[in-house]
Amino acid sequence: MLTALVNRLRGQVRIRAECAFPERVLNLCGAQDLAFWDLEWESPTAFTCRLSRRDWKRLREAGKHLDCTFSVVGLEGAPYFLLRFRRRQALLIGLVGCALALFLGSFFVWDFQVEGNETVPTERILRALEKNGVGLGSFGLSLDGEDIRNHVLLDVPELVWIAVNVSGCRAEVQVRERTPPPEMVDRREPCNLVARRAGLVKKVQTIGGVSCVVPGVAVTEGQILISGVEDTDTVGARVLAGLGKVEARTWYNLTASMPLTVREKRYTGREKTGLSLIFGSRRIKFFSNSSIDGAEYDKITSRRPLSLLGVPLPVTVVTEKWRFYETAPVSRTAAEAEKAAGAILTAQLEEMVSPYGEIKSTLCSSRQKGDVLAVTLSAECLEEIGETVPLYTEEETG
Repeated sequence: MLTALVNRLRGQVRIRAECAFPERVLNLCGAQDLAFWDLEWESPTAFTCRLSRRDWKRLREAGKHLDCTFSVVGLEGAPYFLLRFRRRQALLIGLVGCALALFLGSFFVWDFQVEGNETVPTERILRALEKNGVGLGSFGLSLDGEDIRNHVLLDVPELVWIAVNVSGCRAEVQVRERTPPPEMVDRREPCNLVARRAGLVKKVQTIGGVSCVVPGVAVTEGQILISGVEDTDTVGARVLAGLGKVEARTWYNLTASMPLTVREKRYTGREKTGLSLIFGSRRIKFFSNSSIDGAEYDKITSRRPLSLLGVPLPVTVVTEKWRFYETAPVSRTAAEAEKAAGAILTAQLEEMVSPYGEIKSTLCSSRQKGDVLAVTLSAECLEEIGETVPLYTEEETG
């Protein structure tokens, strides 16, 4: 592949040789050390092959004493391509200018790729880089990685490390987010551990204070699970921090009302497309007005960065498509409505329980009232129900 590229850069000639004894031509090429390739036989007395420009001239001179006819089938490669523009100076100047602009543009940053961020938005990192002189069109060779790191880390304290590596027109930004330290538990602050919600205690783990419940006991919301007041035989009551974990079985009943008649989107087939170009941070629209009044539609936006010979250009093609639709009433069965409501209630339950435990079992039931289906989700969960509340002594309240 590399040899073919070199041959096209220096120019090559595809010839056709016709002779009563064509092997004489091949023997002549071997004697004169003339390189040829892509040999194809057309007939027992004719063949085609490719040679470099220099070897073609030598073969033409050396083959004059042979009873052979040479003809040029095609001229290929960069020299012959550029030769076409010898009378088109404006086009040649434009071609050279484009190549020069592409070469000079490769020293500037036209694309960013951020890796390593999970909670910090990419837009925030790019804004911090732009604030410190690293944006679209920045000269890549002048970027000081250490200076960028020091300033960006001050603007985005959630990051602990950042590196900007420029490869051609692309800046690869690698970041590491700061791991938040665990919340420290103040064991000197007097407190009680109370039930966040009602349940049946399954497991009690006491770190400080006095346990007030045992496994198998049902508790109500707000009931003390681990007390911060301990009775002693010598000095009376001692105040301390009631800390620990209490795991319990809990039950939930969530309800939702689902109509049996809903409005469904139906596309009319009418569409509108708008095209625009983004040069760096500037946008050029090729459509008059993007606002649509009194119509219902879905807007789909697609972005396609342009590149030339693998080099990203500071140009992005933005295509916006508006698909118009109308809504019409559609009836659905009770089973479909129950399934939809069950999915919604299950997602709501997972959001409520996931920070503390897990869902063990669920049961979905429904009852129809006219055109509305009342859906109830009953669930059993296993979760941590304890939460700390401050304990105030008599001296503090007085």
